[in-house]
Amino acid sequence: MILKNTILTLLSLGALISCSDETVGKSEASLEPEKKKVIRVSVDPKTYSQGRKLFLVNCATCHGSQGEGEKDWRTVGADGVNKAPPLNGSGHAWHHSTSALTNVIKNGTAKIGGKMPAWKDKLSDREINLILAWMTAQWSDEIYTAWHNRFSQNN
Repeated sequence: MILKNTILTLLSLGALISCSDETVGKSEASLEPEKKKVIRVSVDPKTYSQGRKLFLVNCATCHGSQGEGEKDWRTVGADGVNKAPPLNGSGHAWHHSTSALTNVIKNGTAKIGGKMPAWKDKLSDREINLILAWMTAQWSDEIYTAWHNRFSQNN
């Protein structure tokens, strides 16, 4: 009986020793890989409203009222120029930093094969920022999180 208890005790100690310090005392759920925190898209209602109005007046003609872009936007138009892409998170806009997006708005896309005009003489920096705030608010939380993580200074 003593031998049996000693063997059981040694086996129990062996099992505890074989656990790394990282896992001792952690529940099974906490041993799962950490999931990246999803950032909820949140824009002040006044900013959202102002950005939406500016987008509708200046951008919606080409990019659609919800930022959905032109139909078949990945194909070159009959005029040989790239079509207006979606800005609602379903295209590639989220692959670009705020400064790159601002640059495209200010300087247009003629130099890179598009037909977007330069807005630097028509929209102020504040107005461009409002449009970008509305635009990014159209993105899903997952797309916004990926964009934020890609371009955040804290990464």
